[in-house]
Amino acid sequence: MTDSTIAAIATPPGRGGVSIIRISGTRALQVAADLCLKDASVWQPRMAYLCDWHDAGGDVLDSGILIYFPAPNSYTGEDVIELQGHGSSVLIHALIERLFALGCRAAEPGEFTRRAVEHNKMDLSQAEAVAACIDAATVRAGKQAQRQLHGEFGRTIEALMDRLTGLVAHVEASLDFPEEEIPELFFSDLGAQMQTDVVEPIQSLLASARLGERLFDGASVAIIGAPNVGKSSLLNRLAGRDRAIVSDIPGTTRDVLEVDFEVHGIPVRLADTAGMRVSDDEIEQEGVRRAAQTAQQADAVVFVADASCPDSWADLPQADIYLMNKMDIAAGAVPECFMPVSVKRNEGLVALQHKLAGLLGDMDISGEAVIVTRERHRHALQQALGLIETGLQRLHDESVLELVAMDWRSAWSALGSILGIGDIEYILDRVFSEFCIGK
Repeated sequence: MTDSTIAAIATPPGRGGVSIIRISGTRALQVAADLCLKDASVWQPRMAYLCDWHDAGGDVLDSGILIYFPAPNSYTGEDVIELQGHGSSVLIHALIERLFALGCRAAEPGEFTRRAVEHNKMDLSQAEAVAACIDAATVRAGKQAQRQLHGEFGRTIEALMDRLTGLVAHVEASLDFPEEEIPELFFSDLGAQMQTDVVEPIQSLLASARLGERLFDGASVAIIGAPNVGKSSLLNRLAGRDRAIVSDIPGTTRDVLEVDFEVHGIPVRLADTAGMRVSDDEIEQEGVRRAAQTAQQADAVVFVADASCPDSWADLPQADIYLMNKMDIAAGAVPECFMPVSVKRNEGLVALQHKLAGLLGDMDISGEAVIVTRERHRHALQQALGLIETGLQRLHDESVLELVAMDWRSAWSALGSILGIGDIEYILDRVFSEFCIGK
């Protein structure tokens, strides 16, 4: 219902210096005029005006700044009014109710951005980047979201679609002149060009997906090991604060203790677990059970041993990183599979973070590289790649050239779905269901 005028609170709930309401639609300007009891013609585009906002009886509800953004030069492509009032939850909710009484309806999650897509103010990948900017938990994730918001990823997909269009045209031309004998060299050149211009760039994008999705979805890392090997000390050191209790008494950690930190810009939920040992204490037994469960569900597992206590690495469990702590008081040689560190002296932890980042998919994305950050995009690229490769396998058989063209046209559609080309209503419903109200 893009013909309706919508309104929503755009700032988080609670007290603050400023609360913001957005209005978008054909009646936005008139609604604002009724709210302020003014003639809307006095408001110039993109100028800030101090206004009083009135209830149905004419009393002042609140006062603040009003800014008018006329269509089509607005965020949504429609007339937009932004109201900046005082950060009182009572006043802001009274104000939004007044707007509903004046003819606005409540905006659905992501509806402002959805209207921007429908009015060609941005493509769908940029709209998803809006949500990514809001959800970014690290500076690195935020920078990548900004690049996509500015259209870098979308332009990359458009370029792939353009190249694919040209290559499909060659196949279509061959179908239009069936009486002509097609030289084998034509198929070889076409296949090589498809491989270089389309397949390899898609493969490169897919290679970045693990890191891209981790930047926004985060990763979980479990620290396991025997009691008193330094697991809690390691968690505190990586987190940069004393989150876990550190004690020489075995069994101090009995439950899973989690803390958030980042490694190379990847948000990580780090879990300190109970020391793995046989115990008659029922509570400690439960802690050991939870430790094993946490390790099983984690994206990566770090096993910590004590260099001064060979018993701590007598039985090696399945883990991604084996860490030998307390190397400053090592009792002798340690197995080669262990990374040497001293948590107490802060030695070896930089190397540990490098290894952990690599394990979680870190890669060099400097320069002009764009990466895949959403599962939906990865699936679309995988679908396109599969269809292209199927067409390449059929390419040298002239009797099935129509199937080649069909495969490659379907691959084009798969890429187009990233930008919102295709079953647009289904795609929009799926994407904007994840947005917050007011955006």
